[in-house]
Amino acid sequence: MQTVSCPGCGAPIQFLSTASVLAVCGYCKSTVIKDVASVKDLGKMAEVLEDYSPIQIGTSGVFAATAFTVIGRIQLRYPEGMWNEWYALFADGKTAWLSDASGQYTFTTEVVSTTALPAFNTMVPARSYLINGQRYMAADVRTANCIAGQGELPFQVGQGWQTHTADLRAGGNFITLDYSEPEHTRLYAGQAVTLEGLQCQLLRDEEQIQTSAGKFKGKVSALSCPACGSSTPVLPGVTNTLICPACHAQVDISGPTAQVLAVGSSVAQVYTTLTLGAAATISGRAYQIIGLMRLCDNQNTVWTEYLLHSPRAGFLWLVETDQEWYRASVMDEWPTLTQGDTAMLGSTAFQKHVHYPAKVIYAIGAFNWRVGVGYQTDNIEFQNGSTILAAEMTGTELTWSQSTPVSADQISAWFGNGVQGGKQGQDQIGPLKNVAYKWMAIIALLNFIPFLATDDSWIIIAIGCAALYYPAKYLDDLQGGDS
Repeated sequence: MQTVSCPGCGAPIQFLSTASVLAVCGYCKSTVIKDVASVKDLGKMAEVLEDYSPIQIGTSGVFAATAFTVIGRIQLRYPEGMWNEWYALFADGKTAWLSDASGQYTFTTEVVSTTALPAFNTMVPARSYLINGQRYMAADVRTANCIAGQGELPFQVGQGWQTHTADLRAGGNFITLDYSEPEHTRLYAGQAVTLEGLQCQLLRDEEQIQTSAGKFKGKVSALSCPACGSSTPVLPGVTNTLICPACHAQVDISGPTAQVLAVGSSVAQVYTTLTLGAAATISGRAYQIIGLMRLCDNQNTVWTEYLLHSPRAGFLWLVETDQEWYRASVMDEWPTLTQGDTAMLGSTAFQKHVHYPAKVIYAIGAFNWRVGVGYQTDNIEFQNGSTILAAEMTGTELTWSQSTPVSADQISAWFGNGVQGGKQGQDQIGPLKNVAYKWMAIIALLNFIPFLATDDSWIIIAIGCAALYYPAKYLDDLQGGDS
């Protein structure tokens, strides 16, 4: 360990790792670079955006039977979101990276490649690549900018520092190809992990997370929409995009200043069974609905997806269809695709069930990626009994999720009084076409005598009934019957 004085304010700065060449002063945020004889002040580093990650500088744990301590962090931002890379120092002096992206964690260390690595411009999500004797599937390919740093780091970063990376997975194994250096591609290998599996200590508790998350230079997490001024709670550092519930503007909230990406259009009120902000206790964890969206496929089938967040447990999805509910989560361990239409998860085979496009037709709330009306993914579902594995693909990313059915009674038990909106509204007035039937009957009764007196009055009655029925049916179909 080496201790130096910050050139900016004089505070002591400790370099715990001999591999560290840069540190960010915890007092004045000066970026300090270390060389053989002295330290140099490179100017101020942007403050990290305090997010909902439970990890912090000083968090410790065990990986591969070796103790580690988190000593640094960089935050990276790309067009669809942002994530943390935590720099970890092992007890034996080696270092590694703990990636923290939307509640998913991977631990990787730099390794030597025994084969030629693919070029960045040839990487395509969902395509497989043979690397160091194992076949991996590309999960995402992205260019990101460093927006902030904290603690000590093994290389010089700052505003304008950019990285080009590709992440690949094979089961629970994980690799990153880092193309940041033009002449040299670095290979990092490791695996998907959980904080419980790492036996993490000194994690931030829920009270600390709630107190600090969303504060950036004095700003708190209640955001006033730049388009209409409506106040909406968000999760800075976790959520990337806000769809204003009032004006439906799409707002970028991944930085300290909210920016309107697209002005919202007039959207009819959509009633849903669960509402934005509804709270639930699931598996002993407190969750809250932070975003919801309606989607449709190429057969005009409509369903609702609710995004839930827990400060400690991360993200969870609930999916509501006309027939049933599903609980879904993003998978850390990926299935292996065999020849034909089979996905193997361990020793369990899942058969291809359906392949369809999914397009967002309505969205409100906060999301951990850039989403809005018109956003579309290409989905393939594989099924074994009642369990479904779903691959969702875009031009830059592939994700796998696993879902299982949930009873309506379980939803009611989780949310209690939060179960309202669509189903309740439907029970009160029914679908719009049922209302249309009542008015059609009234029209028929009022025009019964004129119908007997003239030969062509039925045409007027038919036109009036059609004008009531078909718009109501169209709106019912559009809203999945919950109107």
